[in-house]
Amino acid sequence: MKLRNLVLSASIACAGVSAALVAPSAMAQAKEQFFPSLVYRTGAYAPNGVPFANGYADYLKLTNARGGINGVQVSFEECETGYATDRGVECYERLKGKNGGATVFQPLSTGITFALTEKAPVDKIPLITAGYGRSESADGGVFKWNFPIAGTYWVAADVLIQHIAKKEGGYDKLKGKKIALVYHDSPFGKEPIPLLQERAAMHGFQLSLLPVTHPGVEQKATWLQIRRDRPDFVINWGWGVMNSTLLKEAQATGYPREKIYGVWWAGAEPDVKDVGMGAKGYNAITMQHGTEKGAAVVKEILAKLHDKNQGTGPRDEVGEVLYMRGLISAMFAVEGVRQAQEKYGKGKVVTGEQARWGFENLNLTQAKLDALGFKGVMRPISTSCQDHMGAAWARIHTWSGTKWEFSSDWYQGDEQIIKPMVKAAADKYAAEKKLTRRAPSDCQS
Repeated sequence: MKLRNLVLSASIACAGVSAALVAPSAMAQAKEQFFPSLVYRTGAYAPNGVPFANGYADYLKLTNARGGINGVQVSFEECETGYATDRGVECYERLKGKNGGATVFQPLSTGITFALTEKAPVDKIPLITAGYGRSESADGGVFKWNFPIAGTYWVAADVLIQHIAKKEGGYDKLKGKKIALVYHDSPFGKEPIPLLQERAAMHGFQLSLLPVTHPGVEQKATWLQIRRDRPDFVINWGWGVMNSTLLKEAQATGYPREKIYGVWWAGAEPDVKDVGMGAKGYNAITMQHGTEKGAAVVKEILAKLHDKNQGTGPRDEVGEVLYMRGLISAMFAVEGVRQAQEKYGKGKVVTGEQARWGFENLNLTQAKLDALGFKGVMRPISTSCQDHMGAAWARIHTWSGTKWEFSSDWYQGDEQIIKPMVKAAADKYAAEKKLTRRAPSDCQS
């Protein structure tokens, strides 16, 4: 990680929060919409956590520079989790009641998401888990407070199999193939397994499961097994240093990088830059977007924030994959509040409970996305009482040796496979927790 990021990490760790990152105009307001921010700028996952946190912060600053949410300025406070579940819960408890109450939490960890899923309904604070968390939480009939907006791990796994089948010439060509899942041995890494097992049963490919212990730097035994078994494809469900380590081991083993496909948390600049040309050909699914240096919202952030020395983190990171992921996640939070104001009053600070209604009635049309600066970056997203995900679109991008380039058309998760799995898992959760599915009348509240 660059020196300036190390300095930033150290200063934030000492302070405990990063209130200094809030734009002065936001701090001056008497009434603000408060967005707590769970981050990991320190620890093993910092190289990936830092750009996400920077993008998240910059979009909230940009919102204030644009005049707020119908005039309501926003504020935020960071709390360092180090990607540890217990620290994430501590941060949640510390921030949930501050500054008039939390609008929404974005855990940025599947483990923290699991821990907060039972706390959120009690505290009436929604959780946005864009591209991570519990895949079954797309079912709003059971998970009233969880919002895996824009994609779940079951969507990601499904699209990866779709893409591999297309490259091979059809699903029938998968019969007898060997696919190895190398996964982070955590709730995050285990999420795609049910979907991949379902697809394996459908198409007759052999699925091998190869867990890697946190943080992922020791993979020698894993790659000895891959060298022995010679799988036709490797799916990488990694995060942080695990990803670059995997690519280096693949290079040392002589396994073709073009046969490796990563989840969207394993397809960003920190994952491949240290490997460079050694990672050429490596593929990863995207959560719609990739590196978006030319996007209108990126140009606006550079002009309104970084040109005025008000940006967060290094300028050359703006528009990279994980920066964009944080930025988009903040946009979901802001637009959910904007939608809630349509019901509860424009220009008013909304509660977490009111914001939840906004996230459940999110309608990001292409025209809205284009107006916000996301033209060419994202497709429309529309949530509902039953559908808390709102979209299942993805693409594949490939590392050229120097940059990420899109290498596929758009794919959409197969609802005929995913929806029954989501409902079955949600029903199981409801039975275990003695929950009743929401009545139609509750969808209006």
